[in-house]
Amino acid sequence: MQSKATNADQYIAELPEDRKEAMQKLREVVKKNIPKGFEETMQYGMISYVVPHSIYPGGYHCNPEDALPFMSIASQKNHISVYHSGIYADPEIMAWFVAEYPKHASNKLDMGKSCIRFKNPKNIPFELFAELTSKMSVAQWIAKYESVLKR
Repeated sequence: MQSKATNADQYIAELPEDRKEAMQKLREVVKKNIPKGFEETMQYGMISYVVPHSIYPGGYHCNPEDALPFMSIASQKNHISVYHSGIYADPEIMAWFVAEYPKHASNKLDMGKSCIRFKNPKNIPFELFAELTSKMSVAQWIAKYESVLKR
Protein backbone atom coordinates (compact mmCIF):
# COMPACT_ATOMS: atom_id res chain seq x y z
CA MET A 1 0.00 0.00 0.00
CA GLN A 2 1.61 3.24 -1.17
CA SER A 3 1.09 6.45 0.72
CA LYS A 4 -0.31 9.51 -1.02
CA ALA A 5 1.60 11.79 1.38
CA THR A 6 3.46 14.62 -0.31
CA ASN A 7 6.22 14.97 2.32
CA ALA A 8 7.88 12.95 5.07
CA ASP A 9 6.16 14.76 7.95
CA GLN A 10 2.74 14.03 6.46
CA TYR A 11 3.75 10.41 5.81
CA ILE A 12 4.73 9.87 9.44
CA ALA A 13 1.65 11.70 10.77
CA GLU A 14 -0.60 9.29 8.87
CA LEU A 15 1.02 6.16 10.35
CA PRO A 16 -0.60 3.99 13.03
CA GLU A 17 0.61 4.92 16.51
CA ASP A 18 2.67 1.73 16.90
CA ARG A 19 4.80 2.68 13.84
CA LYS A 20 5.25 6.46 14.25
CA GLU A 21 8.05 6.43 16.81
CA ALA A 22 10.18 3.85 14.97
CA MET A 23 9.70 5.52 11.58
CA GLN A 24 10.51 8.96 12.98
CA LYS A 25 13.65 7.63 14.66
CA LEU A 26 14.69 5.82 11.47
CA ARG A 27 14.17 9.02 9.48
CA GLU A 28 16.27 11.00 11.97
CA VAL A 29 19.07 8.41 11.82
CA VAL A 30 19.12 8.54 8.03
CA LYS A 31 18.99 12.34 7.85
CA LYS A 32 21.81 12.65 10.40
CA ASN A 33 24.10 10.15 8.64
CA ILE A 34 23.40 10.33 4.93
CA PRO A 35 26.26 11.98 3.02
CA LYS A 36 25.86 15.49 1.67
CA GLY A 37 24.14 15.74 -1.70
CA PHE A 38 21.35 13.22 -1.19
CA GLU A 39 17.92 14.81 -0.86
CA GLU A 40 14.88 13.66 1.14
CA THR A 41 11.70 13.40 -0.91
CA MET A 42 8.66 11.21 -1.40
CA GLN A 43 9.17 8.66 -4.16
CA TYR A 44 7.08 5.57 -4.91
CA GLY A 45 4.92 6.30 -1.85
CA MET A 46 7.89 6.10 0.55
CA ILE A 47 10.24 8.49 2.31
CA SER A 48 13.18 8.42 -0.07
CA TYR A 49 16.70 9.72 -0.30
CA VAL A 50 17.71 10.44 -3.87
CA VAL A 51 20.38 12.03 -6.01
CA PRO A 52 18.54 15.13 -7.26
CA HIS A 53 18.42 16.10 -10.93
CA SER A 54 20.62 19.10 -10.10
CA ILE A 55 23.46 16.62 -9.45
CA TYR A 56 22.45 13.79 -11.79
CA PRO A 57 20.30 15.28 -14.59
CA GLY A 58 19.71 11.93 -16.31
CA GLY A 59 17.61 10.69 -13.41
CA TYR A 60 16.59 7.08 -12.95
CA HIS A 61 16.92 5.01 -16.13
CA CYS A 62 13.50 3.38 -15.65
CA ASN A 63 11.87 6.82 -15.57
CA PRO A 64 14.26 9.73 -16.20
CA GLU A 65 11.71 12.16 -14.69
CA ASP A 66 12.41 10.52 -11.32
CA ALA A 67 15.53 11.46 -9.38
CA LEU A 68 18.06 8.65 -8.97
CA PRO A 69 16.87 6.64 -5.93
CA PHE A 70 19.35 5.54 -3.29
CA MET A 71 17.53 4.69 -0.05
CA SER A 72 13.92 4.57 1.16
CA ILE A 73 12.10 3.83 4.38
CA ALA A 74 8.49 2.71 4.52
CA SER A 75 5.80 1.39 6.79
CA GLN A 76 4.26 -1.50 4.87
CA LYS A 77 1.21 -3.54 5.81
CA ASN A 78 3.07 -6.11 7.92
CA HIS A 79 6.49 -4.56 8.48
CA ILE A 80 8.78 -1.56 8.34
CA SER A 81 11.15 -1.66 5.39
CA VAL A 82 14.50 -0.10 4.66
CA TYR A 83 15.48 -0.15 0.99
CA HIS A 84 19.16 0.49 0.31
CA SER A 85 20.36 0.37 -3.28
CA GLY A 86 23.99 0.24 -2.20
CA ILE A 87 23.42 -3.16 -0.61
CA TYR A 88 21.96 -4.43 -3.87
CA ALA A 89 24.63 -2.94 -6.14
CA ASP A 90 27.78 -3.36 -4.06
CA PRO A 91 28.75 -6.89 -2.91
CA GLU A 92 31.21 -5.47 -0.34
CA ILE A 93 28.51 -3.43 1.38
CA MET A 94 26.19 -6.44 1.28
CA ALA A 95 28.83 -8.69 2.87
CA TRP A 96 29.60 -6.06 5.51
CA PHE A 97 25.92 -5.62 6.39
CA VAL A 98 25.18 -9.35 6.62
CA ALA A 99 28.25 -9.87 8.85
CA GLU A 100 27.44 -6.88 11.10
CA TYR A 101 23.72 -7.53 11.50
CA PRO A 102 24.00 -10.29 14.15
CA LYS A 103 26.20 -8.01 16.25
CA HIS A 104 23.37 -5.44 16.44
CA ALA A 105 20.19 -7.53 16.45
CA SER A 106 18.96 -10.70 18.12
CA ASN A 107 16.34 -11.47 15.48
CA LYS A 108 17.06 -13.23 12.19
CA LEU A 109 17.83 -10.97 9.22
CA ASP A 110 14.76 -10.72 6.95
CA MET A 111 16.12 -9.38 3.71
CA GLY A 112 15.45 -9.34 -0.02
CA LYS A 113 17.76 -7.91 -2.70
CA SER A 114 17.73 -4.37 -1.32
CA CYS A 115 14.94 -4.56 1.24
CA ILE A 116 15.42 -5.19 4.96
CA ARG A 117 12.15 -5.91 6.79
CA PHE A 118 11.17 -5.57 10.45
CA LYS A 119 7.88 -7.04 11.65
CA ASN A 120 8.59 -5.70 15.13
CA PRO A 121 9.70 -2.05 15.16
CA LYS A 122 11.51 -2.68 18.46
CA ASN A 123 13.99 -4.88 16.59
CA ILE A 124 15.34 -2.16 14.29
CA PRO A 125 19.11 -1.77 14.87
CA PHE A 126 19.25 2.01 14.46
CA GLU A 127 23.00 2.27 15.09
CA LEU A 128 23.68 -0.24 12.31
CA PHE A 129 21.50 1.77 9.91
CA ALA A 130 23.38 4.91 10.90
CA GLU A 131 26.60 3.27 9.76
CA LEU A 132 25.05 1.75 6.61
CA THR A 133 23.58 5.11 5.62
CA SER A 134 27.00 6.78 5.74
CA LYS A 135 28.86 4.13 3.72
CA MET A 136 28.34 5.53 0.22
CA SER A 137 28.69 9.10 -1.04
CA VAL A 138 26.67 10.58 -3.90
CA ALA A 139 29.70 10.29 -6.20
CA GLN A 140 30.28 6.66 -5.20
CA TRP A 141 26.59 5.83 -5.72
CA ILE A 142 26.51 7.44 -9.18
CA ALA A 143 29.70 5.58 -10.20
CA LYS A 144 28.33 2.26 -8.92
CA TYR A 145 24.93 2.86 -10.55
CA GLU A 146 26.51 3.67 -13.91
CA SER A 147 28.88 0.69 -13.74
CA VAL A 148 26.02 -1.70 -13.04
CA LEU A 149 23.74 -0.06 -15.61
CA LYS A 150 26.31 -0.43 -18.40
CA ARG A 151 26.67 -4.19 -17.94
